[in-house]
Amino acid sequence: MSTDLTILILTFNEEKNLPECLASLNGIEAKILAVDSFSTDSTLEILKKHEIPFLQHEFGNYSLQRNWAQQQIKTEWVLHIDADERLTPEFVTWYNKSFKELSHNASGFMFSRKTMFMNRWIRFGGHYPNFHLRLFKTSFVKCEEKAYDQHFIQCAPGNIDVIKHADIINVVSESLSAFTAQHNKWATSEANEIFYSKKVDGEVVSAKFFGTPIERRRWLKTKLFMKSPLFVRPVAYFIYRYFFRFGFLDGTPGLIFHFLQGFWFRFLVDAKVYELIQSNPSKK
Repeated sequence: MSTDLTILILTFNEEKNLPECLASLNGIEAKILAVDSFSTDSTLEILKKHEIPFLQHEFGNYSLQRNWAQQQIKTEWVLHIDADERLTPEFVTWYNKSFKELSHNASGFMFSRKTMFMNRWIRFGGHYPNFHLRLFKTSFVKCEEKAYDQHFIQCAPGNIDVIKHADIINVVSESLSAFTAQHNKWATSEANEIFYSKKVDGEVVSAKFFGTPIERRRWLKTKLFMKSPLFVRPVAYFIYRYFFRFGFLDGTPGLIFHFLQGFWFRFLVDAKVYELIQSNPSKK
């Protein structure tokens, strides 16, 4: 197996999530580096206890933090993981058995996130599989500089493989209060980006219906969802997710998740865009 890999973890007040995240990395022979945004809880003590080296860097947004953190990496390969994520045993098995061989012909690998909400796997509603580029050659990829919904993009030629059934678990928020507060902040960023038509510095994920899973999602968002009228699109999106993509099969936690994340959040973005329109009549 390759040891020329750094697992990069972003942290900020992650004392509740970090122990399980670190435990999930057992079995992978790699360096680990944490980049912390000046945590005020016991996050740093946990890192010290596990002898995990860390750097501290002021947080601007996820794109800036990820790109700065990646610049500190000295190994050929990097795996990005957040403190509220865990590698599945299947991921560890895939890495140990297949990565070395596959890495000869690929420069990056996509894995699906497996969302856990209120102790339930959100399997339906088009939420799984949900592929993200997370493991790649350090010089091959960077994070697009968007305020919200950022993805990693190629900045050099190379092949990307999609790996199925080797998931990364994402534990969504410790409480509904944290969930709504977090999404309220993201809604503001998204609304500002939409209203002011902010141009993203550098390259962004291409919008291609027949491209990679990430490129297809970006096409659906920019060419279909964002072209629909304000307040109509969150209603249509929730109906599509909950009924046509069988989100109702995710039970009561699924109802809460799909409604809040699929309808309420998108409605809140539109409401904030509408508020900006009303307070800036010259831009109507």
